[in-house]
Parts: sequence; structure tokens; C-alpha cells
Amino acid sequence: MTAAVTAAGIDRRALVGRHAVEVTRILPESPLSVGNGEFCCTVDVTGLQTFPDAHPVEDRTAAAPGTLLATMSAWGWHSVPGSYELSETARTYDTPRGPVPYVDMAGGLGASGESPASAAERWLRANPHRLDLGRIGFAATGGPPLTPGDLTGIRQRLDLWTGVITSRYLLRGTPVQVTTACHPERDVLAVRVESPLLAGGFPGGLAVRLAFPYGSQAWGNAADWSRPRAHASTLRPSPGGCTVQRVLDGTAYDVAVAMTGGGRAAPGGPHEVLLTFTEPAAELVVAFTSAGTPPGGGLPGFGEVVAACGRHWARFWSTGGAVDLSGADDARAPELERRVVLSQYLTAIHCAGSTPPAETGLMANSWRGRFHLEMHWWHAAHFPLWGRAGLLERSLGWYASILPRARETARAQGLPGVRWPKQVGPDGRESPSPIGPFLLWQQPHPIFLAELVRRANGSRALAEYADVVLGTATFMAAFATKGPRGHGLGPPLVPAQESYADVRASAADPTFELAYWSWALEVAQRWRRMLGLAPEPAWAQVAAGMARPLVRDGVYAAMGAPPYT
Repeated sequence: MTAAVTAAGIDRRALVGRHAVEVTRILPESPLSVGNGEFCCTVDVTGLQTFPDAHPVEDRTAAAPGTLLATMSAWGWHSVPGSYELSETARTYDTPRGPVPYVDMAGGLGASGESPASAAERWLRANPHRLDLGRIGFAATGGPPLTPGDLTGIRQRLDLWTGVITSRYLLRGTPVQVTTACHPERDVLAVRVESPLLAGGFPGGLAVRLAFPYGSQAWGNAADWSRPRAHASTLRPSPGGCTVQRVLDGTAYDVAVAMTGGGRAAPGGPHEVLLTFTEPAAELVVAFTSAGTPPGGGLPGFGEVVAACGRHWARFWSTGGAVDLSGADDARAPELERRVVLSQYLTAIHCAGSTPPAETGLMANSWRGRFHLEMHWWHAAHFPLWGRAGLLERSLGWYASILPRARETARAQGLPGVRWPKQVGPDGRESPSPIGPFLLWQQPHPIFLAELVRRANGSRALAEYADVVLGTATFMAAFATKGPRGHGLGPPLVPAQESYADVRASAADPTFELAYWSWALEVAQRWRRMLGLAPEPAWAQVAAGMARPLVRDGVYAAMGAPPYT
């Protein structure tokens, strides 16, 4: 037993507390975030988003870099006008079942960028894209613009137990303290600023600036500031606050602001709102809602948000699994424990929303913020294993919403059941690619994830996810074709090792997918029994008769076709 691990269990507050994140300088790759899985705001050392250029996200193409300082939500998406159809990117491939059309990409795609060959490929890959809902940062209302060099004495701390960021520093020699929190159940950011500068200590004073961009089609940028005439931001000031109505083509959302400290809202530059104050302390609450969303009541106060945040995170850390390595002799134990704790916080705020997460969560866009379904497992399968199955269920239900589209994909390929896409937005539409439409290893994931929930929550999961599990298995059994070595997979296909995309027309029997296929069909068959349904003979035949992975020189090959490995 250690001091922290006694007969009463782990001292969870001590465990979490020793990994509070403390920052004393600008770390370009490591800004801090607050969020709830559905909504997230990432801030710099000022406690707001004052210096986005200090946290760049390099684009894979020639586009301008984005920033890690974003405000994002599961519902905040945008498309530029376009009327292209996936059928415009289809190409027919020879398969064991005859000629089959696949969504494809004639242009180039590689680690250094992409070069779509047509307007359809370009638009379908870039739309919809996740939208930076707005930037919230400090601004000088007179004198020179703020720069990172104006900051000294930086002391920023993310208290993981409460989910609150406190930022202290000197701004041009004058103290500033900022407290930042996110409501655990609403898309609401709460900020308290304390500084003589608010009341005019600067030449001209210190203000809070809200700025709103157009959506970006770039790979890694969620904001396009170069098209001010392509969207609308309508400011409506009110006593103690304001609202901003945003319209970007078919996307509309509202931003509501409540403030104390003698706050006043006024237009700044295009798509900018300046919030100025007359007192040295001010509280600011900013709520983001998709247009048409039923009102959730009035805005909570700053104190209400911080209190709700504290209750939520104390409950989060007090339940579920915990690992205390403070008594371990291994020198690596403290770092391992730190990663265990921080990964639970980060995945809870970035990967626990109502849709599968992007590979970069809600911090920044990668692949335009679209989610890659083969990666859903990595981001969310751990939740039930930590005793938090509900966080996985938030996004697992999304698969049911795209069942019609997944059925149509399977039908177009001459197969029953549902075939899941790879790189998508909330609508589940596949993206043109020489990889995604051919990928297989994401197909069993919904069965795996649903089985994790069933083991955690019991039989309730059976009825909830039966259509997804059974439809997935129906496709998988039909996709496998019997050959001399057993039931095989493909072609065309791309295995988990995407470097084989160039041989997708002939790739077959990838080792990992053969094993995963058999396992998932066996699990789906058990679901049939638990649902009171008769076993499906074809599933049993395929699961038991999958081709054995190819062995070359005493090791498993990557797949059963050239170049093997």
C-alpha cells in the first residue's frame, strides 16, 4: 500500500491534482482547452484566443495555416455552394462478384498534399467542413496592437478536478487574471477578467474582441478570413449583453453574450464585435446555438457555469476507473500516470460528442474536421473500459442515423446489409479518395463498440444497436467470397496499412482484416441468439471458414497478394 492507495481506495483528488497542467510560456503546440465533448474552446496563455498566430496548424496543401485556437462544436459545419454528386467520381472495378462501381479519386493524394482532378472531387472532399464558430480574444482599443512580447510573468493552470483554467500574467506591466470555464451540458463559455486595464488602464483601454470567419475548405484550417462579403454577422446590442446572428450560405447559428463590469457591445471591423468595460473586473458568458435549436432557458451566470463545471469534473474523476502509480519503483511511472490522467480529460472534451470525433477532436481541423471511422475505435473504445460507457454511446448512436446511406452504398455494390464509409461529415457521405471507399478495417468497428457497451450496460444495448450490428454483419458475410483457401476479402480494397492504396485493384486478404472479420461475425451471431433470433448459417460458415493469413519466411504477410509486405 502507498500513502495514496489504502484500504479505502485511491485518493482520486490527489491523483488528479498532481497532474494539473501548468504553463509559464507560450507553447505553440500545446494550448489548453475546456469543453464537454460536444463543444470546446482552446485558449492561449491569456486565457482567451488573443494570439492565434502563435499556435499554427500547417496545412498539407499550399493553403494558409490554421490555428489550434478554435471554438468548435459537433453541430458547427459549413458547405460552400455546390451541387456535385458522388456518382461523378465513381470508377468501375473488377471484383469477385463482377464489375462494381466505387467512389474513387483520379487526382493525387499523398502525405504532402492532394491534387483533385476535377471540381467534383475538390468540392466533395472539402464539404462539409467543420467551422470555427468564433474567436474570442483581447484587443487594445488604442495604441499599438497586442503582441506576445507584451506578456511577462505568465502563470497559467488547468485544474483538472474542476475543469477550470486560471491565467495570470503582466500585460505591459499591469496584472491580469482570467478564469475560463465551459458548461458541462451547454455550448457555453464563461470568462472572468480582473485587471485595471479593463477600466482604461491602457491608452484607450483593453477590450474583448469577438471575430467571426467564413468556413474554410482547406485541409487544416477551420476559418477563412479573406471573404468578408460571403457571410453575415448581425449585431443586436442589449442591456448587459448582445446577440450576433450568423449566416454562412446554408449554415446559421446564434451567439448570445451576457456581461457585467459595465460591459458594452459595439461593432468593430467586418464581422467583429468589441466588448468594452468600465470596471476593473468583468464576467462574460458566451453561448453558441445552432439556428432553430429550441431555447435552453436564459444564459447562466459566470458563477453558475463554474459551479456546474466543478460538479461535473469532480463526478467524472470520482467514478470510473483510476490508476495510481505513485508507489511504483519504475522511473517511467510518473509519466505513464500523467498520460493516463490527461488522456482521459482530453478524450472527454474532444471525443465524447454526438458524432464520431475528428482525428484532432475539437481542437483544430484535420481533414477539414471530418471524422475517419476507422479511428473512432481509438478515440472512444476506451470509455466503457474506464467505466464510462455513456461517453461512447453519445457517438455510437450516430451510426443508426446514416443507416439509409450505408445500405445504399452496399446495394450499389450488389450486396445486402450496410457498408460504412470512411471519411465523412455528420451526413455520412463518403469522400472521393483512392483509400477511403476501399478501406475495410472500419467495417467491424460498430460491432466491437456495441459489444463493449453491451458488456458494460447489459441487455439494454441489444435492442438499441441491433440494426447496426446485424446490418453490419450481413454485409460482412456477403462481402467475403469463398476461394480455394477459404473465405477471402477483396479486391478491390485497401488494408489498414494505407500505403497499399496504389495496388487497391488487386489487393486481397489483409491479415488483420481476416481475423477481425471472423471475430466480428462470431460476436454478431451471439447477438442474434441474445435477441432470440435463429443463428444465421452464412455468418457461421464465413466466420469459421475465413482464409488463413498468408505466412512468408516465418512471419505474417501484410496481405495475401503482391507485394505481400
